[in-house]
Amino acid sequence: MQLDRGPDFVTTGKRGPMPRTAKWAWKVLTAAVAIVVLSFGTAAGAGAGTASKPGPGAPLSAQTSAQTSAQSSAQAKWLAGATFRHGFVPVDGGILHYVRGGSGPLLVLLHGWPQTWWEWHKVMPALARTHTVIAFDLPGLGDSTVPPGGFDAATTARRIRQGVQRLGFQNQKVKILAHDDGALVAYPYARDYPSEVSRLAVLELPLNGYGLEDAYRLSWHFLFNAAPKPLAERIISTQDDVQTYLGSLFNGAQHPDAIDQAEYFRAYSRPATRSAAYEYYRAFAANAANNQANASKKLTMPVLAMGSQYVFGPVVAASFRQVANDVRQVVAPDAGHWIPEENPAFLINCANLFFGPSTGTPSSPDLAGCAP
Repeated sequence: MQLDRGPDFVTTGKRGPMPRTAKWAWKVLTAAVAIVVLSFGTAAGAGAGTASKPGPGAPLSAQTSAQTSAQSSAQAKWLAGATFRHGFVPVDGGILHYVRGGSGPLLVLLHGWPQTWWEWHKVMPALARTHTVIAFDLPGLGDSTVPPGGFDAATTARRIRQGVQRLGFQNQKVKILAHDDGALVAYPYARDYPSEVSRLAVLELPLNGYGLEDAYRLSWHFLFNAAPKPLAERIISTQDDVQTYLGSLFNGAQHPDAIDQAEYFRAYSRPATRSAAYEYYRAFAANAANNQANASKKLTMPVLAMGSQYVFGPVVAASFRQVANDVRQVVAPDAGHWIPEENPAFLINCANLFFGPSTGTPSSPDLAGCAP
């Protein structure tokens, strides 16, 4: 398989190079040189820095007031026409923001970088017809508050589980649909709490320690994001930097116009949020060590492992087969890395099969791996 497209493997969009300025070229060159030097230096620093949002100790009323005021007009318009609502739940280290709707069995959605819960907005209404859907912002990202530390996948999984339980789902099994970095979090959730997870679907990322490292050489953003603090924080320091950096990744999509780039530029405009995002990458080595140390705890629930046609393809399934017993391989057609926005119809059809009743029948060969 040729992994030659998508945000993890390109530095310019497929529809032509991104606009360049002398300032940006100098920053990219500086970043590349610094990463090479720092890769032989100290380990990544811990902590996400001072948050611009209310801190973990602030009252929940203050948190919700401040966070709700940050919602974009696009989100407000979507929510006005949908049966979903925003909410906030306290967990260790801060407060998680979530969007909830529907009824029935619980389906938890976990987003990736550089996105937020909003990456699911095209598929949430359909999923909510048969499930209670809760889309979380990962700790420190979107409108969740920035925790003082603990950005490794296992700690993040514990915080997400805590949010689920505090929302009243202590006695229900959870289904999880996760994309990109969210998939790294979903794995230890299912591994460490196997009796609480009935089905797991992961999109577009192999696991730390089981294949993700092979992608590092294909895109500079992996090592850039993971470089010791404060390199990335200082280089991506203005809104113009954010738009150029993230835009160069999004424009590598198969359908870049399908991605709400402006929403993610807004979401990552806050320095504390950007720093928190880098901390997730700085925890990759710890994730790999944790995954390998616990690999004997094979997942026994069904795992849907979906890669896109133009990026990871079957690589996601190959990774999860090393840690799970029942892995169903799916390749999303006509999509790059951002499957929930680039081909939401396929994802809806697949998710409805995989998370639906045992009598579901695939309507096309592409959906064969989605069968319950």
